[in-house]
Amino acid sequence: RTQAAMEESTSRTTKKKLVAVVGGGLVGSLNACFFAKRGFDVEVFEIREDIRKAKVVRGRSINLALSHRGRQALKHVGIEEKIVSQGIPMQARMIHSLNGKQYPIPYGRKGQVSLSVNNIATFSYYAIYSYPNTKLNFDHKLQDWSTETGLMTFVRPDGSKVQIKADLIVGCDGAFSATRKQFLRRSRFNYSQTYIPHGYMELTMPPVNGEFAMKPNYLHIWPRNTFMMIALPNLDRTFTCTLFMPFEDFEKITTGDEVIKFFQKYFPDTIPLIGVDALKRDYFRLPAQAMVSVKCSPYHIDDKCVLMGDAAHAVVPFYGQGMNAGFEDCIVFDEMMEQFNEDFSAVLPEYSRVRVPDDHAIADLAMYNYIEMRAHVNSKWFLFRKHVDNLLHFLMPKTIIPLYTMVTFTRTRYHEAVQRWHWQNKVINRGLLMSVSGAVLGGSYLLIKSPPNITNLLIPGEKIWSRLTELRTS
Repeated sequence: RTQAAMEESTSRTTKKKLVAVVGGGLVGSLNACFFAKRGFDVEVFEIREDIRKAKVVRGRSINLALSHRGRQALKHVGIEEKIVSQGIPMQARMIHSLNGKQYPIPYGRKGQVSLSVNNIATFSYYAIYSYPNTKLNFDHKLQDWSTETGLMTFVRPDGSKVQIKADLIVGCDGAFSATRKQFLRRSRFNYSQTYIPHGYMELTMPPVNGEFAMKPNYLHIWPRNTFMMIALPNLDRTFTCTLFMPFEDFEKITTGDEVIKFFQKYFPDTIPLIGVDALKRDYFRLPAQAMVSVKCSPYHIDDKCVLMGDAAHAVVPFYGQGMNAGFEDCIVFDEMMEQFNEDFSAVLPEYSRVRVPDDHAIADLAMYNYIEMRAHVNSKWFLFRKHVDNLLHFLMPKTIIPLYTMVTFTRTRYHEAVQRWHWQNKVINRGLLMSVSGAVLGGSYLLIKSPPNITNLLIPGEKIWSRLTELRTS
């Protein structure tokens, strides 16, 4: 009798738990691979149809920047090489001035590149199918779920309902998460969403004679202070151009001729590359799209549910970290599963405690980087500081690390990167001030000790008047 009881107890403790992942996008599909690799039974529920079987693919593939954080997560489930082989390395920002001049701003040291990628979701779906303990359910819309029992109700396109009970619910269903609605019904749950007053519109720059119209290994940027356009390369040798601008400016342009007039004024070098007819057509194909930033905390409810990706922290796209932060959610959670022996009651609260400050930090950094990309890159002081930061990083690689390097090429926690960035700025600015002050004092001392012959420095009054007159008339 004792042996039978022990066997029954062992059977209960070794029974596989069911993890339900709501949302089969980038973060959801990758999360499924992480849980499946640990031996859990995993079911993914996606509101959309299966993109691999769709007869018509709606719109272009989303073009994204893959950095070190994202690559580490992909590597963990064995699909990094497949994704990287389909990406185009970008070694620097290529700035397009209004006068037509171009100049690069490197991301970091030689070899430090960001990847322009798309179709990651398709690769992730195939990765899911490589695990026999996973199941993908498309056309399933989450209607409701219970925080007490984990019972979930889904609605199918034909109106029928499907119920499933899960040991853990992982909400990866985007910025307008249905999973998160249960969180909003609870006390002490903080939530905010902010729409920025700028929208975005995508345009396509086709190949020229079968080749890229511009240098492909760059993130091209046309900074115009209050707005900007960027272009990322695609494998088919096109560029996806994205115009970011205040909605009121989008709304001022109402005809095709006004589109061309606007581009002639601010982006003249792109007109022959995109094409006059294409600009007039594509500008009005879809209205400018909104961008939202979402913050919330905590990310969990007891040991039943956890939010990841945009469902927890949607960010504006200007740091290229939205997908990468979501992928890092997966690997951070997996590391905690290892640390706490897969005990959900310990893992979930610790995940919230650790991850919330980091995700809030990257949300704020993304807002800041929009100003940097559309305005600061035009500043000589900004470019000078970039050179100073890179020089100091070369001389003291462990002491001074540029912010972009910490965020994009390491797994330094986001909020720690921000703190270090503020400290470095304070130290470097004080150092530059002291250097300038020292140079002024030194020069003054030399002038006092060895004064120059003033008569040789004097300029006749008529020459000064002549030069001033030339300046006024030029």
